[in-house]
Amino acid sequence: MEDEVDRLVAAWRRERPDLDVEPLEVLSRVSRLARHLDRARRLAFTEHGLETWEFDVLTALRRAGTPYQLSPGQLLTQTLVTSGTMTNRIDRLTKKGLVERLPDPSDRRGVLVRLTDEGKDRADQALAGLLAQERAILGELTRAQRVELAGLLRQLTAPFDNIPG
Repeated sequence: MEDEVDRLVAAWRRERPDLDVEPLEVLSRVSRLARHLDRARRLAFTEHGLETWEFDVLTALRRAGTPYQLSPGQLLTQTLVTSGTMTNRIDRLTKKGLVERLPDPSDRRGVLVRLTDEGKDRADQALAGLLAQERAILGELTRAQRVELAGLLRQLTAPFDNIPG
């Protein structure tokens, strides 16, 4: 089976035989797959009335476990956005009734962000929708192939995920 990357690589080999274009065979596929996954994610979230960033914040809170709350700083760490962006996101989610701000009992000046029941339900439903989409994408692979692919991708991503600072 041929894909778009095969055609791209063949063209570069023809046009630039002096270059080793082998990295394109892997990383161009990863890049194209990322775009397809982004579309699938957006579709899964739209079906549940969420944007990608809303899903990210809601599921960070959901993964925290009962009582489904984190400080804004903890949310920053998990979602990799600036504090100004996070404040805006919390404001918007609060207006939609998906999260609430509560005083932090351990810090008189601090606040905690907690999922509302509606926020928890929406996060759970959107996650189920996302997993169905992703299961379909991986449907052509055997369990062993999925495990092997996950391990190989981990080898590539771990150095980026473990860069200090």
